[in-house]
Amino acid sequence: MWETRPPRHAGALASLLGRPKAALLLALAGPASTTELARRLGVTASAVSHHLAVLHRTGLVGRARAGRVVLYARTELGEQLARGG
Repeated sequence: MWETRPPRHAGALASLLGRPKAALLLALAGPASTTELARRLGVTASAVSHHLAVLHRTGLVGRARAGRVVLYARTELGEQLARGG
């Protein structure tokens, strides 16, 4: 039987996006820089940058410059995916 809503757990999101991208999408509860996300997740800034580029190309995150820093945030589509519906 088909479900009308996706499962509401991070495991399903990780299965879809891969664990690093899923963790990054969930960590973006508010706007954050690459450096801040790397620190929070305990990974390198270059790894975060790579995954953010993919999430940006797929329309799941947006970016905006704030002075010398680029901030990333979930788009509406990213919000829906992170919420599980």
